[in-house]
Amino acid sequence: MTVPAELKYTAEHEWIRVEGDEIVVGVTEFAQGELGDVVFIEIETKGESLSKGDTFGTIEAVKTVSDLYMPLDGEVVDVNSALEDAPELVNSEPFEGGWMIRVKMTDPSQLDDLMTAEAYSALIG
Repeated sequence: MTVPAELKYTAEHEWIRVEGDEIVVGVTEFAQGELGDVVFIEIETKGESLSKGDTFGTIEAVKTVSDLYMPLDGEVVDVNSALEDAPELVNSEPFEGGWMIRVKMTDPSQLDDLMTAEAYSALIG
């Protein structure tokens, strides 16, 4: 199972890539494996300012529907429109083409609350 060292992680199985004052958020390889084949992603929060822990969308798979949670405070500035026609990118490219949102951070210090790759690897066993 791939857990890229340069990313941060949440207990809700989301990964975070820091790009300046923005972050890119997706779900981990572990999460997509647990969900099964992803068939639909709904994210209607573009342009909204959300707080850490708020729901920013949902992911629907063959097995279940799950909420997607903000890893920190910020404004959703972009949504991966490719997922509208190809939600399966979350399964095939969880760390690249399957990214979900881009967020402009309002409190970068919250990055310190996220897990390292080592801590996340320990969480998923």
